[in-house]
Amino acid sequence: MKEKITQTTFVSCFIVYLFTLFAAGADGANWPSWRGPVNTGSAPEGNPPLTWSETENIKWKVAIPGSGLSTPVVWEDKLIFLTAIPTKEVKAETPADQGGGRRRMSQGPTSEYKFDVVCLDRKDGKMIWQKTVTEGLPHQGHHADGSFASYSPVTDGKHIWANFGSRGFYCLDMEGNIKWSQDLVKMDIRAGFGEGTSPCVADNAVIVVCDHEGDSFIVAFNKETGEELWKKERDERTSWTTPIAVEVDGKIQIIVNGANLARAYDLHTGDVIWTCGGQTDNVIPTSVAGFGNVYLTSGFRGAALYAIKLGQTGDLTNSDAIVWKVTRDTPYVPSPVLAGDKIYVCSGNKAEISCYDAKDGKENYVKQMLEGLSGIYASPVGVKDRVYFVGRKGTTKVIKVSDTLEVLATNKLDDGFDASPIIVGDELYLKGSKNLYCIAKQ
Repeated sequence: MKEKITQTTFVSCFIVYLFTLFAAGADGANWPSWRGPVNTGSAPEGNPPLTWSETENIKWKVAIPGSGLSTPVVWEDKLIFLTAIPTKEVKAETPADQGGGRRRMSQGPTSEYKFDVVCLDRKDGKMIWQKTVTEGLPHQGHHADGSFASYSPVTDGKHIWANFGSRGFYCLDMEGNIKWSQDLVKMDIRAGFGEGTSPCVADNAVIVVCDHEGDSFIVAFNKETGEELWKKERDERTSWTTPIAVEVDGKIQIIVNGANLARAYDLHTGDVIWTCGGQTDNVIPTSVAGFGNVYLTSGFRGAALYAIKLGQTGDLTNSDAIVWKVTRDTPYVPSPVLAGDKIYVCSGNKAEISCYDAKDGKENYVKQMLEGLSGIYASPVGVKDRVYFVGRKGTTKVIKVSDTLEVLATNKLDDGFDASPIIVGDELYLKGSKNLYCIAKQ
Protein backbone atom coordinates (compact mmCIF):
# COMPACT_ATOMS: atom_id res chain seq x y z
CA MET A 1 0.00 0.00 0.00
CA LYS A 2 1.30 3.46 -0.91
CA GLU A 3 1.10 5.92 1.94
CA LYS A 4 1.01 9.61 1.06
CA ILE A 5 2.99 11.38 3.79
CA THR A 6 2.90 14.96 2.55
CA GLN A 7 2.02 16.97 -0.56
CA THR A 8 5.03 16.84 -2.88
CA THR A 9 6.39 19.94 -4.56
CA PHE A 10 9.54 20.26 -6.57
CA VAL A 11 12.47 20.80 -4.26
CA SER A 12 14.56 23.77 -5.28
CA CYS A 13 17.88 22.45 -4.05
CA PHE A 14 20.17 21.68 -6.97
CA ILE A 15 20.78 17.94 -7.26
CA VAL A 16 23.17 16.33 -9.70
CA TYR A 17 25.14 13.14 -9.65
CA LEU A 18 28.85 13.57 -9.78
CA PHE A 19 29.00 11.43 -12.86
CA THR A 20 27.18 14.11 -14.81
CA LEU A 21 30.24 16.29 -14.22
CA PHE A 22 32.45 13.89 -16.12
CA ALA A 23 33.38 15.24 -19.52
CA ALA A 24 31.63 12.57 -21.59
CA GLY A 25 29.52 10.82 -19.00
CA ALA A 26 26.13 12.46 -19.26
CA ASP A 27 25.85 12.57 -23.07
CA GLY A 28 25.39 8.83 -23.32
CA ALA A 29 28.86 8.19 -24.72
CA ASN A 30 29.84 6.28 -21.58
CA TRP A 31 28.37 4.09 -18.84
CA PRO A 32 30.91 4.71 -16.04
CA SER A 33 29.16 3.00 -13.12
CA TRP A 34 26.87 0.01 -12.99
CA ARG A 35 23.73 2.18 -12.81
CA GLY A 36 24.78 4.43 -15.66
CA PRO A 37 26.03 7.94 -16.41
CA VAL A 38 23.56 9.62 -14.04
CA ASN A 39 23.20 6.66 -11.64
CA THR A 40 19.46 6.32 -12.20
CA GLY A 41 19.59 3.23 -14.42
CA SER A 42 18.75 5.34 -17.48
CA ALA A 43 20.80 6.61 -20.40
CA PRO A 44 20.23 10.29 -21.22
CA GLU A 45 20.61 9.60 -24.93
CA GLY A 46 20.65 6.58 -27.19
CA ASN A 47 18.38 4.42 -29.29
CA PRO A 48 19.18 0.70 -29.01
CA PRO A 49 17.04 -1.83 -30.89
CA LEU A 50 13.58 -2.83 -29.74
CA THR A 51 13.97 -6.35 -31.10
CA TRP A 52 16.77 -8.91 -31.30
CA SER A 53 17.47 -12.64 -31.25
CA GLU A 54 20.46 -14.91 -31.77
CA THR A 55 20.17 -14.11 -35.49
CA GLU A 56 18.89 -10.51 -35.43
CA ASN A 57 20.63 -7.26 -34.43
CA ILE A 58 23.66 -8.97 -32.86
CA LYS A 59 26.71 -6.82 -33.60
CA TRP A 60 28.98 -9.27 -31.79
CA LYS A 61 28.87 -12.07 -29.25
CA VAL A 62 31.91 -13.27 -27.29
CA ALA A 63 32.48 -15.94 -24.65
CA ILE A 64 33.19 -14.66 -21.13
CA PRO A 65 36.38 -15.81 -19.38
CA GLY A 66 35.67 -17.26 -15.94
CA SER A 67 32.43 -16.42 -14.18
CA GLY A 68 30.90 -13.48 -12.37
CA LEU A 69 27.78 -11.35 -12.05
CA SER A 70 29.73 -8.10 -12.52
CA THR A 71 27.84 -5.60 -14.67
CA PRO A 72 30.21 -4.03 -17.24
CA VAL A 73 31.08 -0.36 -17.45
CA VAL A 74 32.03 1.52 -20.61
CA TRP A 75 34.36 4.39 -21.35
CA GLU A 76 34.74 5.33 -24.99
CA ASP A 77 36.07 2.24 -26.80
CA LYS A 78 36.61 0.14 -23.65
CA LEU A 79 34.14 -2.21 -21.96
CA ILE A 80 35.29 -3.44 -18.53
CA PHE A 81 34.04 -6.07 -16.07
CA LEU A 82 35.32 -8.34 -13.29
CA THR A 83 35.57 -12.12 -13.34
CA ALA A 84 36.81 -15.03 -11.22
CA ILE A 85 38.64 -17.88 -12.95
CA PRO A 86 39.09 -21.24 -11.17
CA THR A 87 42.66 -22.52 -11.17
CA LYS A 88 43.05 -25.41 -8.70
CA GLU A 89 40.34 -27.63 -7.29
CA VAL A 90 40.05 -28.11 -3.54
CA LYS A 91 37.71 -30.03 -1.28
CA ALA A 92 34.65 -27.99 -0.35
CA GLU A 93 34.14 -27.29 3.35
CA THR A 94 30.93 -28.23 5.11
CA PRO A 95 28.80 -25.14 5.85
CA ALA A 96 29.54 -23.82 9.32
CA ASP A 97 26.92 -23.20 11.98
CA GLN A 98 26.03 -19.53 12.39
CA GLY A 99 24.63 -19.96 15.85
CA GLY A 100 21.08 -20.34 17.01
CA GLY A 101 20.68 -23.50 14.96
CA ARG A 102 21.09 -21.59 11.68
CA ARG A 103 23.50 -22.99 9.12
CA ARG A 104 25.16 -21.34 6.20
CA MET A 105 23.29 -21.75 2.95
CA SER A 106 26.32 -22.27 0.71
CA GLN A 107 29.17 -24.73 0.51
CA GLY A 108 32.75 -23.59 0.84
CA PRO A 109 34.69 -22.84 -2.36
CA THR A 110 35.71 -25.79 -4.53
CA SER A 111 38.65 -24.07 -6.23
CA GLU A 112 41.33 -21.48 -5.93
CA TYR A 113 40.75 -18.52 -8.23
CA LYS A 114 42.37 -15.78 -10.24
CA PHE A 115 40.51 -12.51 -9.75
CA ASP A 116 40.68 -10.59 -13.01
CA VAL A 117 39.71 -7.26 -14.52
CA VAL A 118 38.80 -7.70 -18.20
CA CYS A 119 38.81 -5.00 -20.87
CA LEU A 120 37.18 -5.61 -24.27
CA ASP A 121 37.05 -3.49 -27.40
CA ARG A 122 33.53 -2.14 -27.84
CA LYS A 123 33.80 -2.28 -31.62
CA ASP A 124 34.17 -6.04 -31.94
CA GLY A 125 34.32 -7.58 -28.45
CA LYS A 126 37.98 -8.56 -28.83
CA MET A 127 40.19 -8.66 -25.76
CA ILE A 128 42.29 -5.51 -25.19
CA TRP A 129 43.75 -6.70 -21.88
CA GLN A 130 43.03 -8.98 -18.94
CA LYS A 131 44.71 -8.32 -15.60
CA THR A 132 44.92 -10.69 -12.62
CA VAL A 133 44.94 -8.46 -9.53
CA THR A 134 45.15 -11.29 -6.97
CA GLU A 135 44.88 -15.07 -6.63
CA GLY A 136 43.86 -17.43 -3.85
CA LEU A 137 41.25 -19.55 -2.14
CA PRO A 138 38.16 -17.63 -0.99
CA HIS A 139 37.53 -18.07 2.74
CA GLN A 140 33.76 -18.41 2.21
CA GLY A 141 31.48 -19.65 -0.53
CA HIS A 142 28.54 -17.88 -2.09
CA HIS A 143 24.85 -18.36 -2.83
CA ALA A 144 24.06 -20.86 -5.59
CA ASP A 145 22.99 -17.91 -7.76
CA GLY A 146 26.01 -15.80 -6.81
CA SER A 147 29.65 -15.61 -7.85
CA PHE A 148 33.09 -14.60 -6.61
CA ALA A 149 33.00 -11.58 -8.93
CA SER A 150 29.63 -9.96 -8.25
CA TYR A 151 31.07 -6.49 -7.77
CA SER A 152 30.97 -4.07 -10.70
CA PRO A 153 33.86 -1.72 -11.44
CA VAL A 154 33.65 2.04 -11.82
CA THR A 155 35.72 4.36 -14.03
CA ASP A 156 36.26 8.03 -14.76
CA GLY A 157 38.11 7.46 -18.03
CA LYS A 158 41.50 7.81 -16.35
CA HIS A 159 41.32 5.03 -13.77
CA ILE A 160 39.32 1.91 -13.07
CA TRP A 161 38.43 0.91 -9.49
CA ALA A 162 37.77 -2.78 -8.94
CA ASN A 163 36.44 -4.14 -5.66
CA PHE A 164 36.99 -7.79 -4.81
CA GLY A 165 36.02 -7.26 -1.16
CA SER A 166 37.86 -9.77 1.01
CA ARG A 167 40.40 -10.11 -1.80
CA GLY A 168 41.20 -6.41 -1.82
CA PHE A 169 40.37 -3.14 -3.57
CA TYR A 170 42.36 -2.11 -6.66
CA CYS A 171 42.94 0.95 -8.81
CA LEU A 172 44.11 0.36 -12.39
CA ASP A 173 44.86 2.70 -15.25
CA MET A 174 43.05 2.31 -18.56
CA GLU A 175 45.84 0.06 -19.85
CA GLY A 176 45.36 -2.43 -17.03
CA ASN A 177 48.32 -1.47 -14.84
CA ILE A 178 47.71 -1.59 -11.08
CA LYS A 179 48.33 1.89 -9.63
CA TRP A 180 47.48 1.12 -6.00
CA SER A 181 45.61 -1.37 -3.85
CA GLN A 182 44.10 -1.54 -0.37
CA ASP A 183 43.23 -4.43 1.90
CA LEU A 184 39.71 -4.07 3.29
CA VAL A 185 38.54 -6.81 5.68
CA LYS A 186 37.91 -10.53 5.57
CA MET A 187 34.14 -10.29 5.37
CA ASP A 188 31.79 -12.66 7.16
CA ILE A 189 28.73 -12.63 4.92
CA ARG A 190 25.34 -13.59 6.28
CA ALA A 191 24.42 -17.22 5.45
CA GLY A 192 27.51 -17.43 3.24
CA PHE A 193 25.64 -15.67 0.43
CA GLY A 194 28.77 -14.03 -1.01
CA GLU A 195 29.95 -10.47 -1.50
CA GLY A 196 28.98 -7.80 -3.99
CA THR A 197 28.86 -4.09 -3.03
CA SER A 198 30.25 -1.92 -5.82
CA PRO A 199 32.29 1.25 -5.19
CA CYS A 200 31.27 4.85 -5.84
CA VAL A 201 33.47 7.67 -7.15
CA ALA A 202 32.84 11.30 -6.22
CA ASP A 203 35.15 14.32 -6.57
CA ASN A 204 38.61 13.19 -5.35
CA ALA A 205 37.36 10.12 -3.49
CA VAL A 206 36.32 6.54 -4.10
CA ILE A 207 33.96 5.13 -1.48
CA VAL A 208 33.56 1.51 -0.40
CA VAL A 209 30.96 0.01 1.95
CA CYS A 210 31.74 -3.18 3.89
CA ASP A 211 28.56 -4.30 5.64
CA HIS A 212 28.88 -7.83 7.04
CA GLU A 213 28.43 -9.89 10.20
CA GLY A 214 31.61 -8.44 11.69
CA ASP A 215 32.52 -4.77 12.22
CA SER A 216 30.86 -2.97 9.32
CA PHE A 217 32.22 0.31 7.96
CA ILE A 218 32.30 2.80 5.11
CA VAL A 219 35.66 4.12 3.93
CA ALA A 220 36.80 6.81 1.49
CA PHE A 221 40.14 6.63 -0.32
CA ASN A 222 41.87 9.27 -2.38
CA LYS A 223 41.06 8.04 -5.86
CA GLU A 224 44.49 8.93 -7.25
CA THR A 225 46.77 7.66 -4.47
CA GLY A 226 44.74 5.21 -2.39
CA GLU A 227 45.34 7.21 0.80
CA GLU A 228 42.56 6.70 3.35
CA LEU A 229 40.63 9.95 3.72
CA TRP A 230 38.16 8.80 6.38
CA LYS A 231 36.54 5.68 7.77
CA LYS A 232 33.31 5.40 9.77
CA GLU A 233 31.80 2.48 11.62
CA ARG A 234 28.34 1.33 10.52
CA ASP A 235 25.84 -0.34 12.81
CA GLU A 236 24.69 -2.72 10.07
CA ARG A 237 24.62 -6.40 9.26
CA THR A 238 25.32 -7.78 5.79
CA SER A 239 24.05 -5.70 2.89
CA TRP A 240 24.88 -5.54 -0.81
CA THR A 241 23.72 -2.05 -1.71
CA THR A 242 25.99 0.39 -3.56
CA PRO A 243 26.46 3.99 -2.31
CA ILE A 244 25.50 6.88 -4.58
CA ALA A 245 26.85 10.43 -4.78
CA VAL A 246 24.37 13.31 -4.88
CA GLU A 247 25.09 17.04 -4.87
CA VAL A 248 22.77 18.98 -2.57
CA ASP A 249 23.11 22.72 -2.01
CA GLY A 250 26.60 22.71 -3.52
CA LYS A 251 27.93 19.85 -1.38
CA ILE A 252 28.22 16.17 -2.23
CA GLN A 253 26.50 13.62 -0.05
CA ILE A 254 27.18 9.88 -0.13
CA ILE A 255 23.86 8.11 0.43
CA VAL A 256 23.82 4.47 1.52
CA ASN A 257 20.73 2.45 2.34
CA GLY A 258 20.75 0.03 5.28
CA ALA A 259 18.55 -2.35 7.25
CA ASN A 260 18.97 -0.36 10.45
CA LEU A 261 19.24 3.11 8.92
CA ALA A 262 19.67 4.77 5.59
CA ARG A 263 22.43 7.36 5.96
CA ALA A 264 23.79 10.37 4.11
CA TYR A 265 27.48 11.11 4.70
CA ASP A 266 29.43 14.28 4.00
CA LEU A 267 31.82 13.31 1.20
CA HIS A 268 34.80 15.20 2.61
CA THR A 269 34.49 14.39 6.33
CA GLY A 270 32.42 11.21 6.56
CA ASP A 271 30.11 12.94 9.06
CA VAL A 272 26.49 11.73 9.01
CA ILE A 273 24.12 14.39 7.65
CA TRP A 274 20.85 12.51 8.05
CA THR A 275 19.47 9.08 8.87
CA CYS A 276 16.16 7.37 8.20
CA GLY A 277 14.77 4.05 9.40
CA GLY A 278 12.11 1.87 7.86
CA GLN A 279 13.89 -0.42 5.37
CA THR A 280 13.89 -4.22 5.40
CA ASP A 281 16.66 -6.70 6.10
CA ASN A 282 19.20 -7.86 3.48
CA VAL A 283 19.33 -4.52 1.63
CA ILE A 284 20.47 -5.03 -1.97
CA PRO A 285 18.99 -2.45 -4.40
CA THR A 286 20.97 0.70 -5.16
CA SER A 287 19.11 3.96 -4.57
CA VAL A 288 18.32 6.57 -7.22
CA ALA A 289 17.72 10.31 -6.96
CA GLY A 290 15.79 12.92 -8.86
CA PHE A 291 13.07 15.57 -8.54
CA GLY A 292 14.58 16.71 -5.23
CA ASN A 293 14.27 13.25 -3.68
CA VAL A 294 16.30 10.15 -3.08
CA TYR A 295 14.46 6.86 -3.53
CA LEU A 296 15.43 4.03 -1.16
CA THR A 297 14.03 0.54 -1.51
CA SER A 298 14.38 -3.01 -0.18
CA GLY A 299 12.22 -6.10 -0.15
CA PHE A 300 13.42 -9.03 1.96
CA ARG A 301 10.84 -10.17 4.54
CA GLY A 302 8.99 -6.91 4.14
CA ALA A 303 8.63 -4.09 1.63
CA ALA A 304 9.80 -0.49 1.57
CA LEU A 305 10.10 2.21 -1.07
CA TYR A 306 10.75 5.65 0.43
CA ALA A 307 10.98 8.99 -1.37
CA ILE A 308 13.01 11.23 0.94
CA LYS A 309 13.26 14.95 0.37
CA LEU A 310 16.88 16.03 0.07
CA GLY A 311 18.34 19.02 1.86
CA GLN A 312 17.41 17.70 5.33
CA THR A 313 19.46 16.96 8.44
CA GLY A 314 19.07 14.75 11.51
CA ASP A 315 16.81 11.75 12.05
CA LEU A 316 14.16 11.74 9.31
CA THR A 317 12.37 8.59 10.49
CA ASN A 318 8.58 9.12 10.43
CA SER A 319 9.08 12.78 9.52
CA ASP A 320 7.65 15.00 6.78
CA ALA A 321 10.92 14.53 4.92
CA ILE A 322 9.43 11.22 3.72
CA VAL A 323 7.48 12.64 0.79
CA TRP A 324 5.78 9.35 0.00
CA LYS A 325 6.31 5.67 0.65
CA VAL A 326 5.20 2.24 -0.50
CA THR A 327 4.94 -0.77 1.79
CA ARG A 328 4.16 -3.57 -0.67
CA ASP A 329 5.74 -5.40 -3.62
CA THR A 330 9.20 -3.85 -3.61
CA PRO A 331 12.38 -5.46 -5.00
CA TYR A 332 14.71 -7.87 -3.24
CA VAL A 333 17.61 -7.94 -5.75
CA PRO A 334 16.85 -5.63 -8.74
CA SER A 335 17.41 -1.91 -8.26
CA PRO A 336 14.76 0.63 -9.29
CA VAL A 337 15.02 2.63 -12.50
CA LEU A 338 14.04 6.28 -12.84
CA ALA A 339 12.69 6.73 -16.37
CA GLY A 340 11.27 10.11 -17.27
CA ASP A 341 9.09 11.19 -14.36
CA LYS A 342 8.36 7.60 -13.31
CA ILE A 343 10.05 5.08 -11.06
CA TYR A 344 9.79 1.36 -11.77
CA VAL A 345 10.38 -1.48 -9.30
CA CYS A 346 10.05 -5.25 -9.35
CA SER A 347 8.18 -7.27 -6.74
CA GLY A 348 10.82 -9.33 -4.94
CA ASN A 349 12.71 -11.15 -7.69
CA LYS A 350 9.56 -11.82 -9.66
CA ALA A 351 8.71 -10.62 -13.14
CA GLU A 352 6.02 -8.40 -11.63
CA ILE A 353 6.51 -4.67 -11.88
CA SER A 354 5.04 -1.53 -10.38
CA CYS A 355 5.14 2.02 -11.72
CA TYR A 356 4.79 5.20 -9.64
CA ASP A 357 5.03 8.89 -10.42
CA ALA A 358 8.38 9.86 -8.93
CA LYS A 359 7.25 13.27 -7.70
CA ASP A 360 4.16 12.37 -5.69
CA GLY A 361 4.06 8.57 -5.56
CA LYS A 362 0.87 8.24 -7.60
CA GLU A 363 0.20 4.58 -8.37
CA ASN A 364 0.08 4.06 -12.12
CA TYR A 365 0.00 0.28 -11.83
CA VAL A 366 1.10 -2.24 -9.22
CA LYS A 367 2.42 -5.81 -9.48
CA GLN A 368 1.74 -6.28 -13.18
CA MET A 369 3.08 -9.54 -14.63
CA LEU A 370 5.59 -9.57 -17.48
CA GLU A 371 4.49 -12.79 -19.14
CA GLY A 372 7.31 -15.07 -20.23
CA LEU A 373 9.87 -13.93 -17.65
CA SER A 374 10.40 -16.46 -14.88
CA GLY A 375 12.39 -14.21 -12.57
CA ILE A 376 14.55 -11.07 -12.50
CA TYR A 377 17.88 -10.38 -10.80
CA ALA A 378 19.18 -7.84 -13.34
CA SER A 379 18.24 -4.23 -12.69
CA PRO A 380 16.11 -2.62 -15.43
CA VAL A 381 17.45 0.17 -17.63
CA GLY A 382 15.71 3.01 -19.39
CA VAL A 383 16.28 5.08 -22.52
CA LYS A 384 14.02 7.56 -24.30
CA ASP A 385 10.42 6.39 -23.75
CA ARG A 386 11.10 2.76 -22.83
CA VAL A 387 12.45 0.45 -20.14
CA TYR A 388 14.20 -2.90 -20.60
CA PHE A 389 13.55 -5.74 -18.12
CA VAL A 390 15.89 -8.73 -18.53
CA GLY A 391 14.81 -12.11 -17.17
CA ARG A 392 17.11 -14.76 -15.72
CA LYS A 393 16.44 -17.25 -18.53
CA GLY A 394 17.24 -15.02 -21.48
CA THR A 395 13.97 -13.23 -22.23
CA THR A 396 13.81 -9.42 -22.25
CA LYS A 397 10.63 -7.36 -22.20
CA VAL A 398 10.72 -3.80 -23.50
CA ILE A 399 7.92 -1.64 -22.10
CA LYS A 400 6.77 1.87 -22.83
CA VAL A 401 7.20 4.60 -20.22
CA SER A 402 3.52 5.19 -19.63
CA ASP A 403 0.78 5.31 -17.01
CA THR A 404 -0.33 1.88 -18.21
CA LEU A 405 1.67 -1.27 -18.89
CA GLU A 406 2.40 -1.52 -22.62
CA VAL A 407 4.85 -4.17 -23.81
CA LEU A 408 6.63 -3.00 -26.95
CA ALA A 409 8.73 -6.11 -27.63
CA THR A 410 9.71 -9.54 -26.32
CA ASN A 411 13.21 -10.86 -27.13
CA LYS A 412 14.96 -14.15 -26.38
CA LEU A 413 18.64 -15.16 -26.28
CA ASP A 414 20.27 -18.52 -25.56
CA ASP A 415 21.84 -17.55 -22.24
CA GLY A 416 20.95 -16.72 -18.66
CA PHE A 417 21.21 -13.14 -17.40
CA ASP A 418 21.77 -11.89 -13.84
CA ALA A 419 24.16 -9.00 -14.59
CA SER A 420 22.32 -5.81 -15.47
CA PRO A 421 22.03 -4.50 -19.04
CA ILE A 422 23.77 -1.30 -20.06
CA ILE A 423 23.05 1.19 -22.83
CA VAL A 424 25.68 3.27 -24.59
CA GLY A 425 24.47 5.29 -27.56
CA ASP A 426 22.57 3.00 -29.90
CA GLU A 427 24.03 -0.17 -28.41
CA LEU A 428 22.67 -2.44 -25.68
CA TYR A 429 25.05 -4.79 -23.85
CA LEU A 430 23.84 -7.96 -22.17
CA LYS A 431 26.33 -10.00 -20.14
CA GLY A 432 25.11 -13.54 -19.66
CA SER A 433 26.49 -16.49 -17.75
CA LYS A 434 28.39 -17.66 -20.83
CA ASN A 435 28.50 -14.83 -23.37
CA LEU A 436 28.51 -11.07 -23.67
CA TYR A 437 26.30 -9.62 -26.40
CA CYS A 438 26.47 -6.27 -28.17
CA ILE A 439 23.02 -5.59 -29.57
CA ALA A 440 22.73 -2.94 -32.26
CA LYS A 441 20.74 -2.39 -35.43
CA GLN A 442 22.26 -4.46 -38.23
